[in-house]
Amino acid sequence: MKRLLVTIFLMQLALPAAAIGRFTDVSVIDRDSGRALDTYYYRGEYWIAGAPGARYAIAVRNRTGERLLAVMAVDGVNVVSGETAGWNQTGYVFGPNQTYEITGWRKSNAEVAAFEFTSAPNSYADRTGRPANVGVIGVALFRERLPDASVALVAPPAPASMDGAAKAASAAGAGMPPAAREQAAPADSLARPAPLLPRQTLGTGHGEREESYVEHTDFRRRQSTPDEVIRIRYDSRDNLVALGVIRRPAWVSPAPNPFPGSSGQQFVPDPPAFSRGGLR
Repeated sequence: MKRLLVTIFLMQLALPAAAIGRFTDVSVIDRDSGRALDTYYYRGEYWIAGAPGARYAIAVRNRTGERLLAVMAVDGVNVVSGETAGWNQTGYVFGPNQTYEITGWRKSNAEVAAFEFTSAPNSYADRTGRPANVGVIGVALFRERLPDASVALVAPPAPASMDGAAKAASAAGAGMPPAAREQAAPADSLARPAPLLPRQTLGTGHGEREESYVEHTDFRRRQSTPDEVIRIRYDSRDNLVALGVIRRPAWVSPAPNPFPGSSGQQFVPDPPAFSRGGLR
């Protein structure tokens, strides 16, 4: 088993109610303002709008009473090792109810290169020849294997948005081969042309070096696949408006005035102030 990284200076942060996750609360923090970026839920995905040059952090709070491993990726790249991200790689271990801000690409046990929004061609992933997944933040969560095998395992709760019928349909679809799923899909869903999407404009750059201290620990995963995967997509605000993720503000025409030259006064106003040199 690979040795994993665990944060040793864990800060208690007040995360917003809109933070994402069941086992954890995950949010993206603007480091200049300290404010959590607004999260938009659109067609089954979470989105945030970034601004070029802004530094950000991924804030994670463990909501459980047990240790969790978080394998974290930005733009398809593992934030600790720099590998093309996979579930079986190294990550951060969070103690029960602990919170930490991941502020950059890990360079050593004492240093990171800051996350900062930048143009997609200048992103770390693109500059290292991996542009295909620019624009997404991922957190794969693993529960720890219990030392006593006789202890019963508690299954994670089903997402609240799925009722019994939806869960049954989802399970049935998951077991079908791709061709069968296409045949089962409504006919009009196969005939629709793909929407014309704006080009990705924002990625995550390799910013300035900063101090950030961690130490090594061991962690045995309860299972080989994640107990939960959190995915947050991001792009410029203009692109999110174009996609429909952020609603374009409605333009309200000013009401026309039938007498624009009239001030509406009813009586004679006072004259201007008088001085010996004349009017002033």
